[in-house]
Amino acid sequence: MTTLQITYFAALRDTTGYAEETLTTEMATAKALFHELTAKYHWPFAETDIQVAINDRYQSTDTLLKEGDRIVFIPPVAGG
Repeated sequence: MTTLQITYFAALRDTTGYAEETLTTEMATAKALFHELTAKYHWPFAETDIQVAINDRYQSTDTLLKEGDRIVFIPPVAGG
């Protein structure tokens, strides 16, 4: 089990109801974690729509997660 600090932006924050959470998971990669959270929160995005930052650096969703990592999932954002 790995404990992670997760931050949500924009529509992901709206869907979860909060900006951050601490989560303990068995998921080994950011991709697997994304799918776990999508099942939990019913996110309306595909994995390919999301960017992920791990410890303040953009990473591949195949990146392995480590204890204490800070994960930020970033959905597409429209501006104007």
